[in-house]
Amino acid sequence: MKKTLILILVLALVFTFSSSLLAESKEIAVLTPYLESVTTNTMIRAFEEKAEAEGWNVRVIDTKGDFNELANRYEDVIAQGVDAIVMGMGDPNQLRQQINKAVEEGIPVFGGDAGFIEGMKVNVTSNNYVLGAQNTSYLLNRIGSGKIVKLYHSAHPGVYQREVVFDAIVDSRDDIEVVAEHYVQVPGPIENAQQAMQSILLSNPDIDGVWAAWDEPAIGAELAIRQAGRDDIVVVGIDGNSQAIEMIAQGSSIKATVKQDFAAMGDILVEQIKSVFAGEELVDNILYAPADLITEDNAADFMD
Repeated sequence: MKKTLILILVLALVFTFSSSLLAESKEIAVLTPYLESVTTNTMIRAFEEKAEAEGWNVRVIDTKGDFNELANRYEDVIAQGVDAIVMGMGDPNQLRQQINKAVEEGIPVFGGDAGFIEGMKVNVTSNNYVLGAQNTSYLLNRIGSGKIVKLYHSAHPGVYQREVVFDAIVDSRDDIEVVAEHYVQVPGPIENAQQAMQSILLSNPDIDGVWAAWDEPAIGAELAIRQAGRDDIVVVGIDGNSQAIEMIAQGSSIKATVKQDFAAMGDILVEQIKSVFAGEELVDNILYAPADLITEDNAADFMD
């Protein structure tokens, strides 16, 4: 009887240890062209921390804005047989072939503030149409009428959705004129936007506002405006990164941003992946994290 009890205990320990090893053996590849971005980094690090707490091994691959290399690295991790792939921002339409191949190999693909195409399990993001409407409406209400500059980056699906809303709202206003547009280069969006804004100010000195599709180009525009000695131009962004919020609180030309909850996106992603690993079917293929409009009135409440 005693030997039988010992054997049962040993088998229970072996089973527990084996289950633990299985839980720890999950390999997650996170691929992004945008890790330099503060917000992308925030989301991926939040995901990484929570995923590792689940016992998963997380490998983050950054191609630094090189989309051809991004496709190649997808091929690599698919060949290596990872358990899941997370698209850390980026356009899945550019990677349709790789995503289809992953699905064929039984590797689930998840989006973190990316787009969504058939074959992916889910994309966790903000409602970028709403974000674009919020910062555009704030800008136009603030200036009333006049001339504005558009700083955009259509390569990112979410950022493009903001641009679509901006264009629609502005096109409906006869008293608003977009006098200059600049496609912001990534990596280096702050420096690129700053240089572009310096040139735009020389050719269009009577600017009333700047619409930036996210905070880094808003910061670059603000630096150029400050260097030009101007304090009459309203700049708005999106993301709510700490530098932008601090600049709003300090009374800079940046007057508003919409804060996305990137840490929450990372947490939601982990929960969705856990569900798929458990064999569950996901109900929704797009999930939204909350967002808040930040202005001079409430910026202090959001400072670290």
